[in-house]
Amino acid sequence: MVAALALVLPACTQAGTRPQSASRGDARGTSKAAPKPYSRDPYPSTYRVYPGVPTLLTNVTVFDGEGNRIERGQVLFADGKIVAVGQTVSAPAGVTTIDGTGKFVTPGIVDIHSHLGDYPSPQVRALSDGNEATAPVTADVWAEHSVWPQDPGFSRALANGGVTTLQILPGSANLFGGRSVVLKNVYARTTQAMKFPGAPYGLKMACGENPKRVYGGKGREPSTRMGNIAVDRATWAKAAAYKRKWDRYDADGGDMPDRDIAMDTLRGVLSGEILVQNHCYRADEMANVLDMAKEFGYHVEAFHHAVEAYKIADLLRANNTCAAVWADWYGFKMESYDGIGENLAILEKSGACGMIHSDDENGIQRLNQEVAKVLASARHSGIEISDAAAWKWLSLNPAKSLRIADRTGSLVPGKMADVVLWNGNPFSVYTRPEKVWIDGALLYDADNPRLRPVSDFELGQPGSGDVK
Repeated sequence: MVAALALVLPACTQAGTRPQSASRGDARGTSKAAPKPYSRDPYPSTYRVYPGVPTLLTNVTVFDGEGNRIERGQVLFADGKIVAVGQTVSAPAGVTTIDGTGKFVTPGIVDIHSHLGDYPSPQVRALSDGNEATAPVTADVWAEHSVWPQDPGFSRALANGGVTTLQILPGSANLFGGRSVVLKNVYARTTQAMKFPGAPYGLKMACGENPKRVYGGKGREPSTRMGNIAVDRATWAKAAAYKRKWDRYDADGGDMPDRDIAMDTLRGVLSGEILVQNHCYRADEMANVLDMAKEFGYHVEAFHHAVEAYKIADLLRANNTCAAVWADWYGFKMESYDGIGENLAILEKSGACGMIHSDDENGIQRLNQEVAKVLASARHSGIEISDAAAWKWLSLNPAKSLRIADRTGSLVPGKMADVVLWNGNPFSVYTRPEKVWIDGALLYDADNPRLRPVSDFELGQPGSGDVK
């Protein structure tokens, strides 16, 4: 190797010339090459699918996530993908067959609003990493840098709730809380190894009581709702100017603008790459935010909590904005006072996009029961929605709001085999997941002690249920 280098080096420096770096140009004085712009995805997913086997579920009631119900149906998946769904499907020889008589099959649940990992269990101050409550604008922080993959809540959501995909958000103390991250609910040592491949980032925003209380209590703006909007608008104006500088540089080169990590995120929103997920309760405030979005040229993907969404279902539909809501959480503060159990059902009947969400490490384990409560409230009020149609609130609609519905959220051939086998009707309080597959890999089996997830944090601790 040394001899080879000795032969090459003189050729590079013959006739007294010196090697030139790419940025210096050549001897004829060509212009300096522009530095490369910053990476828009510096922490890419390293997720790898766990191994699975071709599997056929038979004699099951299927909610396909698209609004259809199939009695005594069959679901076939292989190589991590859904292959076929119907009353009779053609399966290859040697496929693992599971008789699901009396049981139900659904797509895995997608929770669009979770704080698992950045507000993990046990809930102690040392692990409380969801709110960077030091300024009203903290668009520079990324939730994934707080997520603790060993949070026992992930396994509880999988085994008790059938949750296969979830969006982890920063908290709601700030007007601009930071970036969210979408995860596959799998065991992994790092957050990057859980990241849903290709899922867009989200921007957590908040309006209403939280920001004005947190920062009004510190004697600074915002301390009112008008202060919230004023700080929002000033920040978006700054972001628009930042975007113009970088767009010009990307097109024409020249002097590279100075980086601002917070503005990078807001530029991504204004470019349509990052999705706004907006904590908001009151109808009037949601309407104000929709107007502000028009003013600055961005789109609100979903309002979260949205206790009064039923009052503006027509506006949400017209703006192609979804509402992620609870079944019956209301009245715990003034802005949540006017909640009704029919909220989600009214959105559905109005043609608006609605879905259930948790915002809670316990609620995420029972989102199927939350939807059952909505159905009960709706039917009591004379609003008829089928069980199969309601499953869209648990999988397809949140997948759409995360822009991953082409890959998950329903049992459609070619999509990820994120599948739950329930031991009864999933809208019964007596029902729980029996088996859960993610990308066709069996990650939870109630009948197999070796497939009951235990995080590293729980190993050897009393009461952990550790059988490994």
